[in-house]
Amino acid sequence: MVRIRLRRVGRKKAPAYRIVVADSKSPRDGKFIEIIGQYAPRSSDEQKINLDAARADYWLSVGAQPSDTVRSILRRAGVLKARHEARLARGRAASAVALPEIAAAAPTPAPEAPAAPAADSPTADPSLSVEA
Repeated sequence: MVRIRLRRVGRKKAPAYRIVVADSKSPRDGKFIEIIGQYAPRSSDEQKINLDAARADYWLSVGAQPSDTVRSILRRAGVLKARHEARLARGRAASAVALPEIAAAAPTPAPEAPAAPAADSPTADPSLSVEA
């Protein structure tokens, strides 16, 4: 199984982490597939999380499971909320039904009066016909 998790880098007592996609069987600081971001818990709020949201969304869409800490980081970065809203939008678009046209918006033409029967037709009343 593929996991999205943290990989520790940095000096002693000054941790910094890379957010990596790795096989679940590889060690914490071992082999990984891709680096998708960085997390520095001791930095200021603006520099704390640096994340490639498009790559995180891709890996989540193909089934990668985030660790608990990475799930929290993705939530703070807004990745999980964006995925949720996109999924809801797709669901609403699929279940949307087209409304019938409103009669006031497109007026229908008035029905035409039936034409008078021709004098040659058998349904014509001879007493009503005018001969010249």
